[in-house]
Amino acid sequence: MARGLSQRAHREVLEAATNLFAERGIDATSMDAIAAASGVSKATVYKHWADKDALCLAVMVHVHELDEGPPEVDSGDLRADLKAYLKYQPSPKKAAIQKRLMPHLIAYSARNEEFGRAWKTRVMERARDSLKKLLRRGVDRGIFPAVLDEELGVALLLGPMMYRHIFGPSVNLEWLAEGTVESFWLGACAARRSGLQTENQRAQRRAKKDAAEVREQKKKIS
Repeated sequence: MARGLSQRAHREVLEAATNLFAERGIDATSMDAIAAASGVSKATVYKHWADKDALCLAVMVHVHELDEGPPEVDSGDLRADLKAYLKYQPSPKKAAIQKRLMPHLIAYSARNEEFGRAWKTRVMERARDSLKKLLRRGVDRGIFPAVLDEELGVALLLGPMMYRHIFGPSVNLEWLAEGTVESFWLGACAARRSGLQTENQRAQRRAKKDAAEVREQKKKIS
């Protein structure tokens, strides 16, 4: 990790790049402009980031607070942990920057497929991986079925959050997160109960078949 002047320069470049990308767009912002706005030499900027794509990705990590949260917690109440994860929000300042940056990011990603893939991997995969860990915890504790489709589970949980991202804060986050988890919980637990019932029925059929075979063998012996 950068320290002293290097750490300060790193932070100042990130802040300058964040503001310029939000104001002008990514394509219209040059590394020279970022260096000038941050008061850091261009050589120092390139010391930390090889090119603008690398710096833009660092900005995305910075504004999405990937280095800070949401925290991975285990309160012992998985349902509550899932709700807390979906309700997590960055600081108001970061949330405002995210809102300004997102249109530029989407447009830039559409024109730059390599960057788009890197952004999805670095920024979006963390949310998916964290949710998968929570789902596996539910499987390990016998709450969800052992055959739970993790990808589908993540889609069902994150989909409503993306809906809110599109339509904005008019969609109440508390209400949406609560409803999303409750609906998912009912479906996943019902699937587990159904699976257990099916397994019990199979076991009963096997037991009856075994008993019938035993009786048949006894008849042959007698």
